[in-house]
Amino acid sequence: MNLAELNKVAEAMVAPGRGILAADESSGTIKKRFDVIGVESTEDSRRDYREMMFRSTEAMSKHISGVILYDETIWQKAKDGTPLVELINKAGAIPGIKVDEGAKPLPGCPGEVVTVGLDKLADRLPKYYAQGARFAKWRGVIDIGDGIPSYACIHANAHALARYAALCQEAQIVPIVEPEVLMDGDHDIDRCMMITEWVLKETFQELFYNRVAFEGMVLKPNMAIAGNKAKNRAGIDEVAEKTVKMLKNCVPAAVPGIAFLSGGQSDEEATAHLDAMNRIGNLPWKLTFSYGRALQAAPQKAWSGKPENVAAAQRAFSHRAKMNGLAALGQWKADLEKKAA
Repeated sequence: MNLAELNKVAEAMVAPGRGILAADESSGTIKKRFDVIGVESTEDSRRDYREMMFRSTEAMSKHISGVILYDETIWQKAKDGTPLVELINKAGAIPGIKVDEGAKPLPGCPGEVVTVGLDKLADRLPKYYAQGARFAKWRGVIDIGDGIPSYACIHANAHALARYAALCQEAQIVPIVEPEVLMDGDHDIDRCMMITEWVLKETFQELFYNRVAFEGMVLKPNMAIAGNKAKNRAGIDEVAEKTVKMLKNCVPAAVPGIAFLSGGQSDEEATAHLDAMNRIGNLPWKLTFSYGRALQAAPQKAWSGKPENVAAAQRAFSHRAKMNGLAALGQWKADLEKKAA
């Protein structure tokens, strides 16, 4: 393992004003997204859609540091025969790959899941590296509900994340470590904060036991945020303050950066929260975005599967990428959204 190289890639992933595009939707998830805009999900339509984003020069070259790809996408070629990985590289962004194989029910823990996919990971990683991937992603899912999460679930997911991260670094690939406490449910922000701290502490303990170098990884957590069915939703400043406090309690300063997931927040909400955190300032790590839906919902709608809509979709994508790039610098303002509209 060359830690200096891993650190260089991790630092580039969280470069000031740039963040990560999560374009790693599984075939099932992208089908749901395409159903909404009335597009049939085929290998070609998925490729055309992603190619549209990767060819969006302004967004990719100025505001996107890396792209998380799905297994299908990393091997695909654009319509003109150029490998999609090459389009990402040409734009100055780093290709990455989602390597987990989804969540399965956790035995003995009703209503809880554990992420699988470690078995052949050591064999798969060198092939992804050869194809151009320089970072990877693995997501552990923790739900808040009646009597859950259990320690068994938190420990199982933290351990899997740490094993994955160690395998990645061994293969000279930077791991994005993504423990996601879901915002489904009616819990308040304080319960989310308490559970997320528990999850993060357990995860970093496991990373330490598995000899993962913190300088060569990126953390992708949820924000401290109330459940989407909660009676009282916390305001932007409260979310920012509590999230920063939670991270300071748990995340070693050696970690180069934290790239948040949007986790079901609206586009503008995710941007406003990130901006408010960066305005707090004086943080040991860079805070940026690794958004999927919060970057893609607008361009998807604008595109709607029609070639004549590509330019409009690219404008929508560039706008969201720019807004989040500003939020990563603490320079976003709500009226910038109105101007564009």
